[in-house]
Amino acid sequence: MWTALAVVLTVLYPLVIWFGQGRVEPRSLALLLLLAAASRLPSLGISAVARWSALGALALAGGAVWANAMLPLKLYPVLVNAALLAAFGYSLVAPPSMIERLARLREPDLPPAALGYTRRVTQLWCGFFAVNGAIALGLALWASHAAWSLYTGVIAYALMALLFGSEYLFRMRFKRLHHE
Repeated sequence: MWTALAVVLTVLYPLVIWFGQGRVEPRSLALLLLLAAASRLPSLGISAVARWSALGALALAGGAVWANAMLPLKLYPVLVNAALLAAFGYSLVAPPSMIERLARLREPDLPPAALGYTRRVTQLWCGFFAVNGAIALGLALWASHAAWSLYTGVIAYALMALLFGSEYLFRMRFKRLHHE
């Protein structure tokens, strides 16, 4: 339940910030970020990335409350991408890779050919999170609220879906070619 709440809050977050901007003080909007951080509390014991992500969200919310400023609130998608990059990237230096772990949930006995493939897909997602986070940072610092919200609340998710869908189609082809 907490994971689902965290996902919903993360997905809706940019749109709520955009709609609230100019209507609600940033320190009041920071409550949404506090709620997003609180929804991650049950996972704090699971990984260092989850702990740092929650602490980062609390710091951003604290900055928004203290300064009554929008910028800390607009940095939350940057934090989410950085946390995902850290988790996926760490799995590349401390195998198994993140995608291999996810794949083994459905297929515990992966064939050897799949191990290289899952590593490459993990690297691909790392690249996505790095670029997506950099774009979110640039938009938070230098673009309008509307441009930031459009990208972080719509375009980034569309790109993520496109990458996921493309990878799924490629995976089906890979399995056919390797008779898995």
